[in-house]
Amino acid sequence: MKLFLLNILLALLWGAVNGTFGAVPLLAGFVLGYLVLLLARPAFGPSAYYSGLWRGVGFVLFYVYELVLSSVRVAFDVLTPRLRAVPGIIAVPIDAKTDTEITVLANLISLTPGTLSLLVSPDRKTLYVHAMYLDDGPDAVRDDLKSDMERRVLRLFRLEEPAAPTTA
Repeated sequence: MKLFLLNILLALLWGAVNGTFGAVPLLAGFVLGYLVLLLARPAFGPSAYYSGLWRGVGFVLFYVYELVLSSVRVAFDVLTPRLRAVPGIIAVPIDAKTDTEITVLANLISLTPGTLSLLVSPDRKTLYVHAMYLDDGPDAVRDDLKSDMERRVLRLFRLEEPAAPTTA
C-alpha cells in the first residue's frame, strides 16, 4: 500500500512539474512512477505491488471484455423478434470469505448484463444468481461464474506477499 501511495505522489509530482493535472499527464506520471519504483525495487524490498498492479489491469481488461460480450448478447436478444432468453435462478457455491470479496463478486455479477446477484446464504457459502441465459444448463453458467469471475476476483484480493530473501 505504501508503494501505491508513493506512486500516486510521483504522478502528482509529474503533474506539478508539467504544470497540468489532466488525466493524460497524471496517467503518464503514474506509469513513469511505476517504472521508477520498479527500478528501485531493491531499495524497497519484496512487495506484491509489482505483480498486483498487473493483476488489476488484467482483471479490468477481462471484466470489460465480459461486459461488452454480455451487453451485445442482451442487446441482440432485445432487438430481434425471437426471444432467446432461458431465465432461471442458480445457486453458486463460493470460495470468497471476506465481506469485500463477496461484495465485489456479487456487484460485478449484478453489473454484468443478463445476470443479477439475489442473495448470499446466511452461512456465506452460496450466492444465488438470476441468469437470463441458462440455455447451456445451470451447471455451465455456475462453472463460468466460478472458474472465471470468482477465480479472478479472489486472485485480485488474495495477493501473496513474496517471501523475504534468505541470506546464507
